[in-house]
Amino acid sequence: MGVAMQRLLRLATKSEKLAIGLISGTSMDGVDAALVQIKGHGRSTRIGLQAFLSVPYPEQLRAQLLEAARPGRGSTEQLCRLNAATGEWFARAAQELAAQAKMELGRIDLIGSHGQTLHHLPHAGEIDGVPSRGTLQIGEASIIARRTGLITVADFRPADMASGGQGAPLVPFFDYLMFSSRHRTRGVLNIGGIANLTMLRKAGRAAHVVAFDTGPGNMLIDALMERLFSEPFDGGGRCAARGRVHRPLLDELLCHGYYSKPAPKSTGREAFGEDYADQILERARQAKLGKEDLIATVSTLTVESICRAAESSASQYGVVDELIVSGGGTHNQFLMQGLESRVAPAAVVTTEAYGIPGDAKEAICFAVLANETISGYAGNLPSVTGASAPAVLGKICL
Repeated sequence: MGVAMQRLLRLATKSEKLAIGLISGTSMDGVDAALVQIKGHGRSTRIGLQAFLSVPYPEQLRAQLLEAARPGRGSTEQLCRLNAATGEWFARAAQELAAQAKMELGRIDLIGSHGQTLHHLPHAGEIDGVPSRGTLQIGEASIIARRTGLITVADFRPADMASGGQGAPLVPFFDYLMFSSRHRTRGVLNIGGIANLTMLRKAGRAAHVVAFDTGPGNMLIDALMERLFSEPFDGGGRCAARGRVHRPLLDELLCHGYYSKPAPKSTGREAFGEDYADQILERARQAKLGKEDLIATVSTLTVESICRAAESSASQYGVVDELIVSGGGTHNQFLMQGLESRVAPAAVVTTEAYGIPGDAKEAICFAVLANETISGYAGNLPSVTGASAPAVLGKICL
């Protein structure tokens, strides 16, 4: 047996591991990297965050990623080059994280990399009778493994899709391990580019977990801030706070077909990306909306779509006693105050209250999912994704 396989087998039997989790979300602003101490697996998992950082993409790389993610864009040459360049940047993030933690890479056991989603098509039709549902996360894992010298698990979504699932969301597995309660029904909300909600029924089992993307999180806000103010995001939600919600446009946006779809469901830039932002901007111009009013309106769209999703789940999964929020949206006070107002009397807290920095949560999740994979255990929740069976996720690069 080769040395690499011996190393993999030894790693699989370790009860405690040091893992790096890497992810870049739908906002495509850079790579989040978390160094995590992990003990056990499944419900026995215990974690300790050792270090975290975000490494912004270079300007041209981000611009090309955003362009390639638009439907109908991205040549095969560009996708090929972006896969390699993104892999190099993910590897650099892992190296910088280890340096920040003052830890030699050789002391770390493995990497779990979600990669960068460019396209997600859970409902694609057949090609001449052959199924074509698929998803594309780039950031070549072989490059990450070679540059760091660490076993790397990546490309987590396709195994779930091969079992009939949507391949997303995957974070609810982590939510179930970390936040389920015997006494409280909890909603665990991540507001990234896309917002996703996990419903954890009190005293519920894994089969009771439901989770889905609720729709746009920061994506439309960021896109319109860039177009209207040449700013990458609405810092603190201050721009939205200066505006007034335009109810007719908000009602029109809430009629988007995605919101009425039953779970399981997932979405991304193909539905709520640059092209949709352009349509909204044109509609706002026709209505002669002020810039701040438009930002207030799309910010309220994020809040309203999240809360309506939680309300529609209440009859089956229970009214939320506590909403636990993570992601970049936690820094937007307009969004957070809107959530507090809409879900009252339920408490609204961030994952910081449970020792998990909101910006680091998803990177931590993929370190945990990599640990499940290396240990030989499934990392999806069929009740969430619609898969026909649990699946060991990811591909392992030695």
